[in-house]
Amino acid sequence: MRLLKVLPSVLAAACLLASGSGARAETGKVALTFDDLPALSLFKDQPYVNYLNDMLLRGLKRHRLPATGFVNESKLDAIDRTQQIANLEKWLDAGMNLGNHTFSHESPDQLGAKGYIEDIARGEPVTRALLAERHKPLGWFRHPYLETGFPAAVKREIDDWLAAHGYRIAPVTIDADDWEFAEPYDDAISRHDEARRLRIQKQYLEYTERTVAWYQKASNTVFGRQISFVMLLHATRLNADSIDALSDILKRRKLKGVTLDEAMKDPAYRVRDPYVGHDGIDWIERWSQELHKTLPWDSWQDPPKQIVEEYDRTNNDRH
Repeated sequence: MRLLKVLPSVLAAACLLASGSGARAETGKVALTFDDLPALSLFKDQPYVNYLNDMLLRGLKRHRLPATGFVNESKLDAIDRTQQIANLEKWLDAGMNLGNHTFSHESPDQLGAKGYIEDIARGEPVTRALLAERHKPLGWFRHPYLETGFPAAVKREIDDWLAAHGYRIAPVTIDADDWEFAEPYDDAISRHDEARRLRIQKQYLEYTERTVAWYQKASNTVFGRQISFVMLLHATRLNADSIDALSDILKRRKLKGVTLDEAMKDPAYRVRDPYVGHDGIDWIERWSQELHKTLPWDSWQDPPKQIVEEYDRTNNDRH
């Protein structure tokens, strides 16, 4: 893809970002976001879903970690609608925020601009009403698969509709592929295979710490400093069981949890997103194209091959 020229104002902003306090070893910021609410689970089991929401929220509150959960309202009728809505209410009662993740978690490549916009609108009624009861607006949207539309006309039509309807796109600047570990983890629990469960959790946490460190390195490459990150996670039993360890990782990486609104105040998020393509890529990679920066791919690591194989055996739906 031909790289677009950098707008002068954006280039100036990037230079300003890079000239600041990048060398100081101070605490950075990260906003935690959880996709696929009420839950991403291998099983349609309401007590299982209720438990993981309860444990995840208790852990977030225990560690004073704000979070935004992105809802697929199609999931409300996948099990028990009343209890599923109650799980969304738990997020708001715990002081967390909610956003729209479309109704059915389909790709704009599959639906086209019109169908995708209809799916966004269909995915908002319950979430909007719950927020309105608490005098809060529905203002955040997260693209499934991080696919933002192709070709450019489709992306532009979706962007224009979102802006006209009061949405801001929630970008992703840390993505540790937690979904790939989550369903093998569910499978291990269902088989009462404790050794495998613990092994998957250990691999997940080790991979997550390496990946967070890589994004910090990539941020230094693109901006010359640590930006305020937005981390993509999913509402899973794996994350519910691992929230204490995830908090420890953030502390070791000198990252303090903040709200999505707070993280998005970072000037980095004003840099234009130039990417138009079929693949869903994170915003660090998008900005590296806009600012003509080469990311440190030589130190990137994919999830362990064992996990990839287990995921494909457990749920062969790789997008």
